[in-house]
Amino acid sequence: MFMQLGGYEVDILVGGYPGKSLRHGGLGWSTVALLRGHGRVAVLDTGSFGLRRYLLQALRDRGVEPGDVTDLVLSHLHYDHVVNWPMFSAARITVGEAELRWALDRPIGDPLVPEFYVRPLADHPRLTTVGEAQEVLPGITAHLAPGHTPGHLMFLLAGAERDLLLVQDAAKYRAELVSGRADMTYDPAVTAATIRRIWEFWRRKPGTVVLPGHDLPMVLEADRPVRMGRQEAGIIALFGEDVADRTLFGLGPAGA
Repeated sequence: MFMQLGGYEVDILVGGYPGKSLRHGGLGWSTVALLRGHGRVAVLDTGSFGLRRYLLQALRDRGVEPGDVTDLVLSHLHYDHVVNWPMFSAARITVGEAELRWALDRPIGDPLVPEFYVRPLADHPRLTTVGEAQEVLPGITAHLAPGHTPGHLMFLLAGAERDLLLVQDAAKYRAELVSGRADMTYDPAVTAATIRRIWEFWRRKPGTVVLPGHDLPMVLEADRPVRMGRQEAGIIALFGEDVADRTLFGLGPAGA
C-alpha cells in the first residue's frame, strides 16, 4: 500500500517512467493506481496494451480481480492510459466530457488517440462524463487540466491533513513540474497555466502528494518536488544465439 488518505487505501499498481524511446515511439509506461475505500474499488487509468499481463498480476497480488473493480477513472484518452478499459467489464467508467468530445473528433490514424477503443467507449452503458469540480468518487473531485490534451482531468483526493493530487499527464514528469514546460502540448501557454494550477493545489496543505503520469509520486521539501521511492525499470535484450542468452539493461537514474 502506498498511502491511506480520506478513507481510501491507495496503491500504485504500475509506476510511470519518465523516458522515451529513440526509434520505437513513446514508451507509454504510465502510472496506474488502485484506490479502495467507501465501498468502491477504483482504478485510475489503465496503461497501454502491452501492460495487461503485468496489470492483472499487480491486481491479483492485492486480492483484486478485474471483475471486482467498481469504477474506472480516466484522466485522458491517449492510448497509454485508456486501451485496457475493456478488462474491467463491471466497472462504471468516468472520463471528462470535453476530453471525450475532442477524442471522438480526432481523425482515424491519430498517433495517440486509439480510435477503435474510444468509439466503443463512448457507447458504453456505464460511461459517465464529468467536468470541473464534479465528484467522481466519494471525497474525490475532478478538475480540468488542459494542455497535454484539451479535456485532460486531474483528481483531488482530499484528506484531513494532506491531499493526494492525481495529475497524470497534466504534468508527466518532475521536469515539467519544475520548469513549467511540457514536451507534449497543443499550447505551451495552456500547459503552463495548468502546471501553475497544480502548484496552487500542491501548496495548500503541507505533505500533499502529487502523482504524475510518468514519474514517481512526489512531495514538497523547501518548496521543491522530491520523489518518493526509487525508479526501477529495465529492458531484457536477446542478442545472442539462444533464448537463454539475455542482457539486462537497467533504466534507473545514474548513480541509483
